[in-house]
Formats: sequence, structure tokens, C-alpha cells
Amino acid sequence: KLEYLSLNVRDWHKLEYLSLNVRDWQCPSCSTQRDRDINAALNIKAQGILKLKAAGLSVSANGGKRQSGHVPVAA
Repeated sequence: KLEYLSLNVRDWHKLEYLSLNVRDWQCPSCSTQRDRDINAALNIKAQGILKLKAAGLSVSANGGKRQSGHVPVAA
């Protein structure tokens, strides 16, 4: 269940309700200053990775990004 994703921190400590006008807050676990939208995006990514792994799919460390271009090959 994905609820309050902007208020969960990486160790899954959930903050109490904050008004939507509060855009950043301090993590009670590690004292890091957090941006609500960025934190929500990181939590959604983490949940997605867990679901992919649970389905038996592989997840690359860099999110599947790779450099494009030609690679020279010796003849």
C-alpha cells in the first residue's frame, strides 16, 4: 500500500501528518533535511524495485540507463 510517500523515510519511519504547505522537513532518524517531493519520488522508486524483484525480474543498479553510441571494435 503506497500512502504518505512524501512522509516516509528510507528506514520506513513514518512522520505524523504534515500540512501540504510544508514542503521540506527534517528526518527524525538521521536528521537529514528532506524535500517532500524528492523524498516521495525516492520512495516510489524503492517500492517499484521491491515489486520488480518480488516478480523475479532483475533490476540494474543504475536504473537501466546506459550510454549510447558506437564502441570501436578491433578488427
